[in-house]
Amino acid sequence: MMGQMMQMPLMISSLLVHAARHHGDAEIVSKRVEGDIHRYTYRDAELRARKVAQALGRLGCEPGDRVGTLAWNGYRHFEIYYGTSGSGLVCHTINPRLFPEQIAWIINDAEDRVLCFDLTFLPLVEKLAPHLRSVQHFVLMTDRAHMPASSSLDLECYDELVEAESGEYRWPEFDENSASSICYTSGTTGNPKGAVYSHRSTILHAYASALPDAMDCSAKDVILPVVPMFHVNAWGLPYSGALVGAKLVFPGPHLDGKSLYELFESEKVTFSAGVPTVWLGLITYMKQNGLKFSTFRRTVIGGSACPPAMMRTLEDEFNVEVIHAWGMTELSPLGTLSKLKAKHRDLPVEQQRHILEKQGKVIYGIDMKIVDDAGRELPWDGKASGNLVVRGPWVIERYFKRDESPLLDGWFPTGDVATIDADAYMQITDRSKDVIKSGGEWISSIDLENIAMSHPAVHEAAAIACKHPKWDERPLLVVVRKPGQSLTREEMLAYYEGKIAKWQIPDDVVFVDEIPHTATGKIQKLKLREEFAHHVLPTA
Repeated sequence: MMGQMMQMPLMISSLLVHAARHHGDAEIVSKRVEGDIHRYTYRDAELRARKVAQALGRLGCEPGDRVGTLAWNGYRHFEIYYGTSGSGLVCHTINPRLFPEQIAWIINDAEDRVLCFDLTFLPLVEKLAPHLRSVQHFVLMTDRAHMPASSSLDLECYDELVEAESGEYRWPEFDENSASSICYTSGTTGNPKGAVYSHRSTILHAYASALPDAMDCSAKDVILPVVPMFHVNAWGLPYSGALVGAKLVFPGPHLDGKSLYELFESEKVTFSAGVPTVWLGLITYMKQNGLKFSTFRRTVIGGSACPPAMMRTLEDEFNVEVIHAWGMTELSPLGTLSKLKAKHRDLPVEQQRHILEKQGKVIYGIDMKIVDDAGRELPWDGKASGNLVVRGPWVIERYFKRDESPLLDGWFPTGDVATIDADAYMQITDRSKDVIKSGGEWISSIDLENIAMSHPAVHEAAAIACKHPKWDERPLLVVVRKPGQSLTREEMLAYYEGKIAKWQIPDDVVFVDEIPHTATGKIQKLKLREEFAHHVLPTA
């Protein structure tokens, strides 16, 4: 016997239609590349997204064609998200922080037919254009007043393309498993790989991410995604924001501490999301100027492990709840978020914090387990450490243009090493390639970094494996001091006493002016290992 319910495919366009119809006057505020503030509503955005769909059709785009973007978080980018996917095209957000050669490779691999980009990236696109084999139209995301007087490219003006259309367009319905967008991995080893999301997977992800035990989004919120819209679709916030009808605030390229703080305050932001490096800059600015938040009360931090010291600073000094999260491009990206259960309500604060410092529980739609190198499942006791594997309806089955599936017995190998405790809280202990193996025992680089980051003189720290003649590998700590602070090797190593087993304490400390990061804000461990490949440890 079959159910007798309406058959309505899960379409990304339905999110914006819902927001326009039921939250039509909710604002979308953008700090533009041009420098000013732009305001309009979901009702306005839905009309312009329909015009985007019409304009792309007029440029010759057909269902399944890819439309690339090199753009910051803003209303035009938001319109392209919906105008492309909603009309059956595929929205391809490109990370402009990658090397130019990688960007060109990604655009060619995706076979983007149209490339839309902000003014910031015009010099980059002019340089790349001769190498872009598939791009037929270059659309500059601005108005006529800000179009350049001359360019080596035959540029289309985004605002003119949109304004030339009537908006009399009906969103089509088609197979909900059709591709909606594509994001490429950061490509730390080899060429980046494309993860192709569907309408179905995106809608399910938006539903789950808005749940109370996830991001807890509602129409009462004012959401400012600091995480870029080119970083796994801003962790789904442009979709979950529309789903609940929340006011959205887009910061554009203005991501320094001063600009972010002013936007948080002027727009009464309640919720945000971003990687740890962004919060470092904001915290530093606020401390230097003795500032507090008036409305901002919670944030999701992911992309890389959030140091407990940062979590405590945000919570104790700025009254901001930190929701620790974990995910990957291949997971659309959310996998776990850390929220307390009812059984934890009466625990002492320190015990609660210890739980919340973990990456957390899966949200419905994701399943996970840890396995040993032979694929045998390990116990959930909070002690056994193994390879983390996941599965679910918004986890990729294979990469774009790759015949071989990465799945192992139906599970996706994340490359992370983790523990899972009896309450199903997962904690990343390392990336499989970053774990330090000393004398056959594993040392977590994340544990070493978290301890270092709690030192008042440390701005940032990274722990890497260094070759050792007896123990094979031993930990080397790389540290950036806070401005004006003095810290010696001996003081740093002494700080570990009593906080970790003696054999896990780093063998040496080096001080640097800055630590390299990937295009998505993660510490480049590979680059550090190359830089210190010939470092001789004192114990060696």
